[in-house]
Amino acid sequence: MTTSPAAEPAIAIRDLTKRYAGEKGEPGKLALDGVSFDVPQGQIFGLLGPNGAGKSTLINILAGLVRKTGGSAEIWGFDIDRNPRNAKRMIGIVPQEIVFDPFFTPFEVLENQGGFYGIGKRDRRSEELLAAVHLADKRDAYARTLSGGMKRRLLIAKAMVHSPPILVLDEPTAGVDVELRRQLWELVTDLNRRGVTVVLTTHYLEEAEQLCDRIAIINRGKLIANKPTRELVGMAREKIVRVTLDRDLAGPPIDEGFVKAEALDPRTLEITYDRDKASAGQVLARIQSHGYAIEDVTTREPDLEDVFVQLTATP
Repeated sequence: MTTSPAAEPAIAIRDLTKRYAGEKGEPGKLALDGVSFDVPQGQIFGLLGPNGAGKSTLINILAGLVRKTGGSAEIWGFDIDRNPRNAKRMIGIVPQEIVFDPFFTPFEVLENQGGFYGIGKRDRRSEELLAAVHLADKRDAYARTLSGGMKRRLLIAKAMVHSPPILVLDEPTAGVDVELRRQLWELVTDLNRRGVTVVLTTHYLEEAEQLCDRIAIINRGKLIANKPTRELVGMAREKIVRVTLDRDLAGPPIDEGFVKAEALDPRTLEITYDRDKASAGQVLARIQSHGYAIEDVTTREPDLEDVFVQLTATP
């Protein structure tokens, strides 16, 4: 979804820092170290990083569940310290954990959540939201009887009861099957088409590459990338070429132009090379210089996973 270049960011984070308390006077873990970025209005924005990188800490600060140590954060123009109530009304959080009172029905879950936000009964959208997440037929079932996928859809509806312009999803498809993942993303992209800005964390990098307009990557508490998805994918330097040879390999050829050479079977060789230093044609020529004729060639373009590994690799 496109927005005006002049539009204010949906979320503005500046020099955000969080250090947890340590034991016996020792400094605790620095979970966020001066993180700054904007989430543009109307986009699907990916927030990626390894486990323990600081993603959940950042989301919990936006949700008001964790106190920041320093810096600032604004949600739809409202500072989370100066205007915490307005800031919270501008955002809906879908947590990774599935937690419901097992004796409430989906309708009651949404009605209660609407009450927490002070929404009058006439203005609540419980029926509309249940229909939007395809749970209208489960309106009066106990929450404990819902499948895992239904519970995740109910979490999204619960986060939208107060009609926030921003929806944050923390690992929404963790542990779900392929079909349910597809259904969830159809729901999320539909919300985005209706004008909702979406922020998501996910470990499924292929998913992020397909869905996100822009991606930020956090590693060890620091922001290490923040670019449009296509531009980020373009940062990958390494490419792979797989060749089938005319005879069995004596062993993977050693060549200074190769990042890595691996024999997949006696006649199939997979070469990883730096595209800034060599072309596919040059790689093939080097293989031939070792005395092999090439019978077949396939190449693989870099993807988000390549960039992620490249940026988060331990020095």
